[in-house]
Amino acid sequence: MKKMVLILRSVFAVAVLAAIIFAALNNSEITAKSIFYCVDTDKVIYSNGADERIAPASLTKLLTASVALYYINPDEVFTVGSEQELVPTESSLCLILPGHQLTLYDLITGMLMASGNDAAYTVAVSTARILNPGASMTDQQAVDYFCGLMNDFAERLGMHNSHFVTPDGSDNHDQYTTVSDLLLLSEYALSVPEIREITGTYQKYVVFESGENITWTNSNKLLCPDSGLYCEYAIGMKTGTTTDAGNCLIAAFEKDDKTFISVVADCLTDYDRYEVTLRNFSTYV
Repeated sequence: MKKMVLILRSVFAVAVLAAIIFAALNNSEITAKSIFYCVDTDKVIYSNGADERIAPASLTKLLTASVALYYINPDEVFTVGSEQELVPTESSLCLILPGHQLTLYDLITGMLMASGNDAAYTVAVSTARILNPGASMTDQQAVDYFCGLMNDFAERLGMHNSHFVTPDGSDNHDQYTTVSDLLLLSEYALSVPEIREITGTYQKYVVFESGENITWTNSNKLLCPDSGLYCEYAIGMKTGTTTDAGNCLIAAFEKDDKTFISVVADCLTDYDRYEVTLRNFSTYV
């Protein structure tokens, strides 16, 4: 009899645990703003809260990269400078320092793979100054000019419900977007060969033009073979996390000769953004 009671208690405990896990997963699905889209058919397959205003976090860096590469050759060499003083404290960094010299391509690699806010500010300031030769701009003025380019570019992409005031995506009440707008950005960014290659790379050893070297690892766990979240069909894009934005993820996939884009935002945990993304992928592909 006692053995039977113990068995029943164990079964009950497992059932309760399963219910808690199921509820948590469903909660992440409900609270997340998300969209799942097929590029080849130009069809939104699933969406939830896709037009609600959200903070963009580091997903912003896809726009920063797109703007810089639109105006500047990827082989252009940039010198890291005093703009590093503008990088918010407790930022994600790719560990560049004043005096380092890197090509734009390598700066964007550090910005997109390691989510380096430090690289985002150097990209913004250097691009602004190259486009305004002879002009005297403070670092902040150069950032503001670049953010103006970002907003113009976003408008041309059809991102009519977005506004950007930083190149790295740090929380700001004047900076916002929607999942629908991020889908437009993602589709464009995926069409840029440099961005597609960089965001789809798991790890890269880079030698700076000034001689320093570093290895950057992609923050996207879908690309990491040992993460437990690895997906063989994932081809890249970007993570983002801030207090206002929650945990966010733009992911692109290729399967059966079709390309899919998933945008997930406002998740409670790091794991949730991957769980929702992979659930949508497995459900609709």
